[in-house]
Amino acid sequence: MIEINLLPGSGKKSRSDGFNLKAIVSQAGARVKDPFMIAAAVTIVAATVSIGYLHVSQTAKADDLTERERRAVQDSTRYVAVLRERNRALAQRDSVQRQLEIIKSIDNDRFIWAHIMDEVSRALPPYTWLKSIQQSAVVAAASTPAPPPPAPPKDGAKGNGKPAPPPPLPAPTSLKFQIAGNTVDIQALTRFMKLLEASPFVKNVTIAKAELVTLDGKEVQEFLLEAEYERPDASVISTVPVTLSSR
Repeated sequence: MIEINLLPGSGKKSRSDGFNLKAIVSQAGARVKDPFMIAAAVTIVAATVSIGYLHVSQTAKADDLTERERRAVQDSTRYVAVLRERNRALAQRDSVQRQLEIIKSIDNDRFIWAHIMDEVSRALPPYTWLKSIQQSAVVAAASTPAPPPPAPPKDGAKGNGKPAPPPPLPAPTSLKFQIAGNTVDIQALTRFMKLLEASPFVKNVTIAKAELVTLDGKEVQEFLLEAEYERPDASVISTVPVTLSSR
């Protein structure tokens, strides 16, 4: 007798083969066809590679900076004593230079009256004689105040490597003087003033008083001039060495 099963599935089930690799691969291939899945996988791979590269590069930079800091600290410790001695030597040099400038300034002012007397004698015209030459005032030129000195660095601390600037030199003084005398010719007085004004050591020559007086029965012109000493340019002054012979 022949039996026909008219209800599929109601019969005996086919025996399963267990783990089916082909089916799994086919299912994965069907899922990979999804574009969102592909984008997610690519994003994860790119993020993993980027994070690894940044980690390696930052670690290398940190190691390099640490090594440079260590070498800089060693160099600073090694040269701190040298820098301290250098700053001390520069300070001594500035102090000596300052003292030399002060001595030079004092030495330049020693011969003021010698220059004045020499110029007055050279400019004195005939028939004119002097009664007195005296100082009338000393005017100090304006000078800027010295900046406050910087605080010294503590032991072990590094300075800025620059020596402290030397204090400013004292401002030069302007010496004013008066010349009193007599002359028998008013034109001689005018010539006397012009010659004084042309001198590189004298400036601002003015007449303070001029009047006729009787001297030994004769009328003469009595005058009083006011002038100011001027420090000339270095090119005007000629210096010669002084030699002393020793026996």
